[in-house]
Amino acid sequence: MSYVARDDRPADKTERYAEVEAEILAVLDGEPNLTARMATVASMLADAFDHYFWTGFYVVAPDKTDELVVGPYQGTLGCLRIAFGRGVCGTAAATRQTQLVEDVHAFPGHIACDSRSASEIVVPVLDASGELVAVFDVDATTPAAFDAADQAGLESLLAKVFAAG
Repeated sequence: MSYVARDDRPADKTERYAEVEAEILAVLDGEPNLTARMATVASMLADAFDHYFWTGFYVVAPDKTDELVVGPYQGTLGCLRIAFGRGVCGTAAATRQTQLVEDVHAFPGHIACDSRSASEIVVPVLDASGELVAVFDVDATTPAAFDAADQAGLESLLAKVFAAG
C-alpha cells in the first residue's frame, strides 16, 4: 500500500513524518506527563496517516515487568495485556527491536486483538536511561502497509519524545 496524501499534506511519506514530528514536538514542549505524551502521540499520528488503523502504546506493566498493559491508543478495542515474547508487541518488547510485519497472519504467535489487522509495525519506546517503558503499535487493514519510511519516521519521533530526557 502506498501512502496517500490528503490535499493539505505532502505526498512523500518521509516528508510527512518530519512534518508531524515537528508538530508533535511543538505540542509536547514542556509537558512532562508520560500519559499525556503518549495520548498526544497516538492521537496526532492516527490523524496524520490514512493507513493507520490502530495506533497506540502498550506500557510495561508496573506489577509485572515482563508484561505489557494497554496504554493510550486510538482505534478499536486493544488487547489488555501481552506477555514479553508473545505476538508482535511482545517480541518488540523482549528484543527491544522494531518489528515490521507485512502479514500478521504469518507471524508466529500473532495475537489477533482485531481480526481486521493485516500488517503491523511495533517500535520499542525507551526512556532517557535506555529502559523500556512501552512499545508503540500501529496496525493496518492491508498487507505490507508499512515500510522503511514508517520505521525511520516512528523511531526518530519516539526517540525524541521519550528518550530526550
